[in-house]
Amino acid sequence: MSDPFETLGLDSAQTALYSAVLRLHRATLTDLAQAMDGPVEKVGRQLNDLVKLGVVDEQSGEYLARHPAAALGRVIAERLDRLAEESRRIDTALGSIRSLIRDYDAGRDYQSGPFTVEMVNGADVLYESVVGIAVQSPPMELMTALPDERTMTDFARKFADPWIDAQKRKLLTVHAIIPVSTLVLPGVRDQLMRLLETGGKVRTLDRVPSWFMTAGSEVAGLPPFWGGNLPDHAYNFYLIRTPIVVGLLRALFRELWARAVPLPWGRRSEGMVQVLRLAAQGMCDDSIARQLGVSVRTVRARFADAMTELGAQSRFHAGVEAARRGWLR
Repeated sequence: MSDPFETLGLDSAQTALYSAVLRLHRATLTDLAQAMDGPVEKVGRQLNDLVKLGVVDEQSGEYLARHPAAALGRVIAERLDRLAEESRRIDTALGSIRSLIRDYDAGRDYQSGPFTVEMVNGADVLYESVVGIAVQSPPMELMTALPDERTMTDFARKFADPWIDAQKRKLLTVHAIIPVSTLVLPGVRDQLMRLLETGGKVRTLDRVPSWFMTAGSEVAGLPPFWGGNLPDHAYNFYLIRTPIVVGLLRALFRELWARAVPLPWGRRSEGMVQVLRLAAQGMCDDSIARQLGVSVRTVRARFADAMTELGAQSRFHAGVEAARRGWLR
């Protein structure tokens, strides 16, 4: 059986003194020095150590033994506190290397095993699969690129609703990159506005290289042929659950996202678009102000905002850039 004194964390000298306190139960420093046959100063230092350990109490110059169970409880509580602190440190350390662990797993998958790939068929299955993945680990970040008008039309007419509903329920957040040419398609603006209002983000590019998506950091979707659109292939696509592939596609999406531009919609952006559109019709600042019911100063401020947003050096340049991005359509 374990030594009870060792359990309490006492060394041999502390054990002898604690035994004396237990036997006397209440004693002065002088009494205990006599019982231990030792110098008062040394016994006093040892008693102070026992008080700090919580096995002895000191009251008005007398020392009292605490009940051994109470003493052990204090020792246990202190050790549990130390264990909890150590556990927090371990959690912090694990968190700091989580990205390294993902890289290790990705490299191991690349070297040692076949990629986990599942062929999926059907548009309904695609959009339902995304919601199903989100339900398992909400809130999920969905990154998707929609490369052409046909895919965008199908998305707006038939398949945006499940994702918008999932956003409302805080299951996922959509980040989408779309071609600027698709902004004028019927129904696209309304669906994109709903997507934005429920927490999604959308940017445009002149050309999106291919359809693909990533659902969180564990799942990606790829078309049968890179650069092809989904409708032409009857919505056949691959679901891939391999970290190295998912990580590469997420990196690609972030690169495209950095090059893309935000939609020209929203209260502040709408004001910029209004002045640019009216200026393109040949109207002067005074006429634009009367048309919009604002001051000339506000009109000029909106022109300045538009030039900043578009990176333009002049109003003419801003108009050209706005037209290129589809703002004036």
